Amino acid sequence: MTRKPALVDQYGRPVQRRELRKEQAAATLGGVRSPLTTYPGDGLNPVRLANILRAADRGDPVQYLELAETIEERDPHYLGVLGTRRRSVSQIDITVEAASDDPLDVTRAELVRDWLKRDELQSELFDILDTIGKGYSLTEIMWDTSEGQWQPAYLEYRDPRWFRFDRVSLKRPMMLDENGQEQELPGFKFIFANIKAKSGLPLRSGLARVATWGWMFKAFTQRDWAIFTQTYGQPLRVGKWGAGASEDDKDTLFNAVANIAGDCAAIIPESMSIDFVETSNVSASSSLYLDRAEYLDKQISKAVIGQTATTDAETGGLGSGKEHREVQEDIETADAKDLSAVINRDLVRPWMQLEFGRLQHYPRIIIARPEQEDLQRESEILVKLTAGGLRVKASQVYDRFGWEEPGPKDAIFGQNPQNPPAERQSLNARSSDEVFKHLSAIFKRVQTPRREFPGKTARQTEEALSEALSEAEDLTVLADRLADAGNPGMRAMLAQIEGMLEVASSFEEFREMLLAGFDGVDAQELEQVIADAMTAAHAGGYLSGADVSDG
Repeated sequence: MTRKPALVDQYGRPVQRRELRKEQAAATLGGVRSPLTTYPGDGLNPVRLANILRAADRGDPVQYLELAETIEERDPHYLGVLGTRRRSVSQIDITVEAASDDPLDVTRAELVRDWLKRDELQSELFDILDTIGKGYSLTEIMWDTSEGQWQPAYLEYRDPRWFRFDRVSLKRPMMLDENGQEQELPGFKFIFANIKAKSGLPLRSGLARVATWGWMFKAFTQRDWAIFTQTYGQPLRVGKWGAGASEDDKDTLFNAVANIAGDCAAIIPESMSIDFVETSNVSASSSLYLDRAEYLDKQISKAVIGQTATTDAETGGLGSGKEHREVQEDIETADAKDLSAVINRDLVRPWMQLEFGRLQHYPRIIIARPEQEDLQRESEILVKLTAGGLRVKASQVYDRFGWEEPGPKDAIFGQNPQNPPAERQSLNARSSDEVFKHLSAIFKRVQTPRREFPGKTARQTEEALSEALSEAEDLTVLADRLADAGNPGMRAMLAQIEGMLEVASSFEEFREMLLAGFDGVDAQELEQVIADAMTAAHAGGYLSGADVSDG
């Protein structure tokens, strides 16, 4: 008995199936995998931020990840543009491409399609795309083996703080166990996404590296702006006491002016005075804070979605709004391709290997926004090209038009399921073998009396033909017999001719298609087939009761 080769993950490590049935990275009470977090953004300054980023570069990313989480909560602009980028990809329709037209490959692709119909998928993809901000994300695959099968039950987002990277390359993710020790990730158990904003290590490839600086500087600006607004946005109250006022009178006066509004209040003797030096243009000074905050927001927009027109309502010139939208679409397309590659590598291939063993080729999911194309025009071109001999996978045609391939028990649109005519079936045949079977069966019906009953009168020929046809129990039996001895080249030629007849709108167009499709080809076999066809047409006249002379 031949033993199946062991499965290995992308790093060449053997896959332990028993480990896949266990939850590997769940939160722990009082352990290192705690959902509780600190807030390194409180009191952040340039020196402290630089130290946080340097620690992440050395393989200790905890404070950096917590800071990345903080700025998403405290900066509405960053949250908005980052959420837009993630949601634009997670909402794109997903298609599945079968490895080939082989029934087994089609069945595997259909299995993936059914799983992708889950309502939770969009939220799971949104969590995987957390890699855009932080630089990487890890999602645990919960496998369902309840009935002996292998199938993903759901995808569970895991806190990136619970993982580290190997100390040699700082690229391979490691999991912290309950004791805080780093250990290898079980193969086929996690989806590791690393969609990079820049080339380099995963810990330095996230957008949060840029956003933290912008958020810190904007926080300084907003603080100064708040102080300025409070100072110059409210009137200054000055209370004056007269000669002989007691300390109690002074306290009463101060409480009165202080409680009217804000902190800008004072009391002085009536005989004293205070001069206030004011800025000549308060509104112009306040706009400096607004301009600086908006400038920093625009830089974040450029970093996250590549442009500012769709977030700041500024096009900057004729046609630039459309150009900015195209930039955003380019980023969306790149994210979608990267996400497709991650899902195919860490989910689809492991799934197929666990369920079916190692395969030569695997179904592929494709995350891409459908192009706005004229499918009617495309179908016309496809028919003409296939009529000229182009070979196209049926599964690709179904996927291209968004149709499901009919099963053996499905009713076929435009066809009577109870009594479909045999000749019409040949026009819908998918292969030249099927076409040849049906056409050759028709030829066989008329060749029999011509060869076995030479010299017969018209009436005798009709009777002999009817007798020959009545002896056939099933048209398929005759077709199979003749097709087994058929010429492969002839079958291909018949398939092309039949396709041309279906497409051509006139005899002149059919003639041009014949000349283009069979230029320089030996047509001796075709001539024989045409002769047989003419014989079939002649004999058909007898069967229909036509008045044909015995000549």
